Amino acid sequence: MSNQTKVAGVILAGGRARRMNNRDKGLMKFKGRSMVSYALAALAPVVDYVFINANRNIDQYRQFGCPVISDQTDSFDGPLAGVLTAMIHADADILLVLPCDSPLIKTEHLQKLLSTRAENNADVAVAFDGLRIHPVFFAVKTALQGSLQDYLAGDQRKVAAWLVQQNFVKVDFSREPEIFSNINTLAELSALEDANYPS
Repeated sequence: MSNQTKVAGVILAGGRARRMNNRDKGLMKFKGRSMVSYALAALAPVVDYVFINANRNIDQYRQFGCPVISDQTDSFDGPLAGVLTAMIHADADILLVLPCDSPLIKTEHLQKLLSTRAENNADVAVAFDGLRIHPVFFAVKTALQGSLQDYLAGDQRKVAAWLVQQNFVKVDFSREPEIFSNINTLAELSALEDANYPS
């Protein structure tokens, strides 16, 4: 976290989670802890403050001690709707974005996103595992709020398609692609808990 550049974090927990039988993924337990708590722990050392973007169970998310912000619409418009809401609320130059369902992400990975963006003076730094980008793990200048508003106003929803329109840099995590393991189903939750990853 730089003294010159203010950084906000947002945890995306606003989806319907259809494949998880509509259960709220961020509140589900992974190794005894709510999944959203892993994202909070990873973010806290590298940002000035954190938002949780959620569209249901608001009171439960507030118990984690962060402001909870909901999408501008009630139509579950996808991750970028949560990013836009965070940009609107953030008093920061940079927004660090990650989902609520990837508990293997650590602070050092997020620091790498921030530092690579700064070193390249890019508008966006997005995670790359050596084969593909992971478009819900990124650091972005909040000055792109207008661009994102226009994109969503045109009924566009794909995160990667918006990111590649910007001045962006890929951040190489090819040595540890497993950190992007995300949990969309109860079976994936069980499998990741059984895997020998440190929590």
